[in-house]
Amino acid sequence: MFQILVIDDDPAVRILLKRMLERQGYEVVTVSNGEEGIKQACTGHPALIICDWIMPGMSGLEVCQRIKADPKLSTTFFILLTSLDSVADRVKGLDAGADDFITKPIEHNELQARVRAGLRLHQLSRDLQNQKLILEAELAEAAEYVRSLLPPPMTKPFSIDFCFIPSRQLGGDCLDYYWLDPDYLAIYLLDTAGHGLRATLPSISVLNLLRSRALKGLNYYQPSEVLKALNDTFQMNYQNDKYFTIWYGVYNRVQRQLIYSSAGHPPAILLSPQSTNSAEVKLLRTPGMPVGMFPQVKYIDGFCTIEENSTLYIFSDGVYEITKSDGTLWGLDAFIKMLVGLQNPHNCQLNQIVNQLMAVNAQEVFDDDLSILQMNFD
Repeated sequence: MFQILVIDDDPAVRILLKRMLERQGYEVVTVSNGEEGIKQACTGHPALIICDWIMPGMSGLEVCQRIKADPKLSTTFFILLTSLDSVADRVKGLDAGADDFITKPIEHNELQARVRAGLRLHQLSRDLQNQKLILEAELAEAAEYVRSLLPPPMTKPFSIDFCFIPSRQLGGDCLDYYWLDPDYLAIYLLDTAGHGLRATLPSISVLNLLRSRALKGLNYYQPSEVLKALNDTFQMNYQNDKYFTIWYGVYNRVQRQLIYSSAGHPPAILLSPQSTNSAEVKLLRTPGMPVGMFPQVKYIDGFCTIEENSTLYIFSDGVYEITKSDGTLWGLDAFIKMLVGLQNPHNCQLNQIVNQLMAVNAQEVFDDDLSILQMNFD
């Protein structure tokens, strides 16, 4: 049964409304002033409130503003009871958060119709809120599952650390690194287009496919061949129209050589030491369309020798496509400038970088998944 709260300093109006509404089968609670009304609303969580506009002490507008500011009462429908009928007065009421108005003297049929409409909207809002909570729970569960698949940090023979912060909607970021043999390490990061579970599932499929080396006959030491095989396997026509970008590399720790290939992905950034507090910047990227977008795409390999004390960063675009407080986009160049400008770019903890990214972001959460991997070749 829906509960309706009536707030009015006139006892005759309270009695009239209580009788009229109880005849319709509603549970009705009445109070005589705004302070009591707010207390009752906070404890009883009514579906609908009918409040007189003009009352001694706290006015109906003030009550409405207080009610609408409480997230726990976000679905409560608020009707102002008023003898004021000018457009300016109605605008004031709407600005305060009122959902509807009933004009004095109260007409029974009008009251019935407006209450029924208000309760329908209240129920719809509750249903939508419940669906949102269910979806958020499912996305949180999916994010935890993705985290459970990610590899642990590595400390020997070099260090690898990463940060994965899913957006509220959960994107399609995923990363992995593992030894192909004692001397060769495969490392990659991918980002599926879109958000939600439809973006996450292809990423998980790629991770499981590469980790298990399920593509028989494939040379996993040759990044361009790996991307070609993924493109043949994950054509978007057969993957819910989902494509993904990826950076894939193989590092030979004996020869200190990195071979890599990318498919529409942001470049990896290699910082090589020039002096104690400065670094040479290399952008490691090869041309290539995102995986799944078109068939018969060719990918090529890039090669790089890794100097001692170099640092490699692999990341998704969520690291630099950040909306600042002034509404402008931060950008890749600004991200690279931040990395180069670190106090000691050769010995920087990953959490320092993430803290700076959080400071740049104007919102509580990131618009997209934030994934960044740091590889220190000490």
